Amino acid sequence: MYKQDYPGLVWWRMAAVYFLAGILLGVGMGISGDHSLFGVHAHINLLGWASLGIIGLIYQHLPTLGGNRVAKVQFWLHAIGLPVMMVGLTGKMLGHAQFEPLLGGGALVVGISVLLFTYNLLFNLRA
Repeated sequence: MYKQDYPGLVWWRMAAVYFLAGILLGVGMGISGDHSLFGVHAHINLLGWASLGIIGLIYQHLPTLGGNRVAKVQFWLHAIGLPVMMVGLTGKMLGHAQFEPLLGGGALVVGISVLLFTYNLLFNLRA
């Protein structure tokens, strides 16, 4: 799934899925008039569509950086953590406190993914 020669592609594919999910959620909220999941909509669009798309651009432009082990681990952490986080946030915003551990755990995993991205850029990027 993670192509060494085109590391941006997997990020763009995942970004496209989140773009569709964010738009569908936004349209559903608009049609229903119920905007109680606005936070989920915002996180899907920012951590999903926007962030993943930008990471894909960076890694496609810098394939050595995007194809290293750090980037691969970062991808899988983001791919696992973000949906868990979104399920937790959805449950919490709907008033179900038992979803808070999913929200916290998913957020922690996504945070580690972002730390790995930052590490990768700061310490593995060569002029």
